[in-house]
Amino acid sequence: MASDLFQSPDYYQLDDLLSEEHLLVRDATRAWVKKDVTPIIEDYAQRAAFPEQLIPGLAEIGAFGPYIPVEYGGAGLDQISYGLMMQEIERGDSGVRSTCSVQSSLVMYPIYAYGNEAQRKKYLPKLASGEFLGSFGLTEPNFGSNPGGMITNFKDMGDHYLLNGAKMWISNAPFCDVAVVWAKDENDRIHGLVVERGMEGFTTPETHNKWSLRASATGELVFDNVKVPKENLLPNKSGLGAPLGCLDSARFGIAWGAVGAAMDCYDTALRYSKERIQFGKPIGAFQLQQKKLAEMITEITKAQLMVWRLGVLKNEKKATSAQISMAKRNSVDMALKIAREARQMLGGMGISGEYPIMRHMMNLESVITYEGTHDIHLLITGMDVTGHAAFK
Repeated sequence: MASDLFQSPDYYQLDDLLSEEHLLVRDATRAWVKKDVTPIIEDYAQRAAFPEQLIPGLAEIGAFGPYIPVEYGGAGLDQISYGLMMQEIERGDSGVRSTCSVQSSLVMYPIYAYGNEAQRKKYLPKLASGEFLGSFGLTEPNFGSNPGGMITNFKDMGDHYLLNGAKMWISNAPFCDVAVVWAKDENDRIHGLVVERGMEGFTTPETHNKWSLRASATGELVFDNVKVPKENLLPNKSGLGAPLGCLDSARFGIAWGAVGAAMDCYDTALRYSKERIQFGKPIGAFQLQQKKLAEMITEITKAQLMVWRLGVLKNEKKATSAQISMAKRNSVDMALKIAREARQMLGGMGISGEYPIMRHMMNLESVITYEGTHDIHLLITGMDVTGHAAFK
């Protein structure tokens, strides 16, 4: 569409649950997305190019590490503010939100939570300002839903570690300055290491020919006898729980972000239904179209309430991994269904780059898989309510 006419649905007056700071953060992010993202994103998605010029703006609005303390360059905001920012940015595009999620929850968070003071001061301010961009290396060619099976490893060589292995499907990889990489030591214990661009043997080939997240850069992290300084090991947490803790933070952001994508699809379909005339009246006057719109706004409202409550629990440090899994799964599933219904409402125009719906739909096909697949999150809920694990 020529201009961004988005109006946020708030059927249950959820704005009343938000603080003045929350509203300021959300509205500032929304205004930035309308000004800098939506006018260009269709073109970049069509060309499968990453809009690098957005990085300074994302840093300026505080989208990199919003909840990281101010002393390390973050904005010092709460978790609901973080969620609202991800909602608005994904309303623009899932790929742009992915860049922020990786930077914030998968790079800055582990350095802040698991790193030492020297590591925090060295990396966090540059990541917050956008001077450095980061990536997160967990998924491997043969290990996705079973990350504990990873074969990437490092050996103690006395004055450094020697890192070998490979990671794939890594957002930000092609241009990252640093990567938080998870690898096994000689005792098969998982640790995080900060690998920097320029280290000999470290390469980041780009992944091409994607139908999804086309405005996001995806690649591999390849380690061929990379010498990693010992001071780059994150010392304060090890084991599989360390990277999974990062994923909890990222999944929380995704749960909010997918709501933003759903809101954009709904708003587009609602506006189109009032403008498109068939059989002498707007298509929004027909029962089947009203059914679609009514179901969309109902599901969006339910998801809005869920992520808001999850944000409250996260602020109180009460949110469990299983609760975050439920919200991530629900939001993305909901958003995909709304995207598909909205696409039908627009008919042939729904597949056109003149409207955002098909781009959202393709992006969400990745979002429903990454950070834990739709089915695995279902089983996490099942394990939580029954006490029995259906997977190892």
